[in-house]
Amino acid sequence: MTADAPIRWRPARAAVLAAVFVCAACGLVYELALVALGSYLIGDTVGQASIVLGVMVFAMGVGALAAKPLQSRAAAVFAAIELALALLGGLSVLGLYAAFAWLNLYVPALVGTAFVLGLLIGAEIPLLMVLLQRIRQQAAGSAVADLFAADYVGALLGGLAFPFLLLPLFGQLKGALVVGAVNAVAGLALVFTVFRRELSGRARTALTAGSVLVALCLGYAWLTAHDFEVTARQQLYRDPVVHAERSRYQEIVLTRSVAEPGGGTDLRLFLNGDLQFSSVDEHRYHEALVHPALAGARSEVLVLGAGDGLAARELLRYPDVRRITVVDLDSAVVALARTEPRLQRLNGGSLDDPRVRVLHADAFGWLRTTAERFDVVIADLPDPDETATAKLYTVEFYTLVRNALATEGRLVVQAGSPYFAPRSYWSIEASLRGAGFAATPYHVDVPSFGDWGFLLAAPGAIPPTLALPSDAPALRFLDPATLAAAGVFPPDRRRIDVPASTLLRPRVLEFARAEWRGY
Repeated sequence: MTADAPIRWRPARAAVLAAVFVCAACGLVYELALVALGSYLIGDTVGQASIVLGVMVFAMGVGALAAKPLQSRAAAVFAAIELALALLGGLSVLGLYAAFAWLNLYVPALVGTAFVLGLLIGAEIPLLMVLLQRIRQQAAGSAVADLFAADYVGALLGGLAFPFLLLPLFGQLKGALVVGAVNAVAGLALVFTVFRRELSGRARTALTAGSVLVALCLGYAWLTAHDFEVTARQQLYRDPVVHAERSRYQEIVLTRSVAEPGGGTDLRLFLNGDLQFSSVDEHRYHEALVHPALAGARSEVLVLGAGDGLAARELLRYPDVRRITVVDLDSAVVALARTEPRLQRLNGGSLDDPRVRVLHADAFGWLRTTAERFDVVIADLPDPDETATAKLYTVEFYTLVRNALATEGRLVVQAGSPYFAPRSYWSIEASLRGAGFAATPYHVDVPSFGDWGFLLAAPGAIPPTLALPSDAPALRFLDPATLAAAGVFPPDRRRIDVPASTLLRPRVLEFARAEWRGY
């Protein structure tokens, strides 16, 4: 080897390892995009991750085997695979969203997409190994070490770039398109520079034509992404969408009906597709949630969740409520409640009242660190049908709430439907008992939700009395007779013996998924 030989092969090897790095980053972003989309649309983060990762890893093994007979044309085949990955990966979010919105074929489409992506990703490493060895032969162990080092570091970059760069800047749909374009450029740049002499004239023509086709498809998808997302989102909702955004934590959608039978309109808030309230009957829910808990000391009130300001609206009707602390994770929901005119009229501008303090934090983590004590805690949290929210219905969580209560304090929990999800409802009651509470169950009819249940609890062995405060303001729905009836459960809806939910065994999540799946 001549003295200047290293100058020729070292840049080429660096180019191959750089391609490995970029391809690994893109491949991991595709995986994370599929998991994130599934968690937004379906809500089952663990299940979606298991499906995507399991199918893709299996397919990667198949792809590695399928690449063996193609090694004689490694450069051309690698470039073709990168173009296919760029097209499928870039359009994956768009295609799966369409399958969910129009075809109701999300899970089969997800499995198929994950399998083909895994197949293509699995074929990359064997082909890149061949290209690496063509530049300069080295021991197999050393070549594998170089290749996998670049691969794993690239995966780290992709894992960090997805939540902290791509999602904030571009969102899911356009973020996938950007990664697809990067994937294509990295693969083609390597082949058309370092390995251009290995390409036949026909291969160059085919790859050039493929590159133009992929660029046109991704470019068109980029230009029409917004219109597509608006149209697909509207397909999922009965009424016209008047506001939609994807925050760091969830998709926030506000719809408004054109006209209800009585001549009014119905404003509805959805988080990740789940209805949070309907303006037609939300007063039933919030009156039942808030007022029974206020029959006692109520100077300091803690509200967990309820960033829409509707629970705070009810609390502010009591002059002796000195301070309301609202702890809601998503600042985007609170900002919407403060600025969207229709929602602001509904909540009465409650979140801007001087008696209201709003904190943006995870309720579980905030309770672990706070030294404050409250007369009343209102847990108006999302339903426990997702992994992230199930922890907010566990023995451990309610133990933290008990530690934040003042002497003779009270806790009220929205606990889902004892009719549609009885095991979930009574598991929450069992979790309260496990944390040292005695609970009084009650339920009311909220037409947009159905029969909906609550649990009024106090530390100790004696359940609190279900009653309205003596100075309760005039209410639209709740009165003493209605509240007394709310505490009565028919024989087929009375307490059932189910286990409590804990962090390590979130049974409420198991029950909620199984029960709501039937409706």
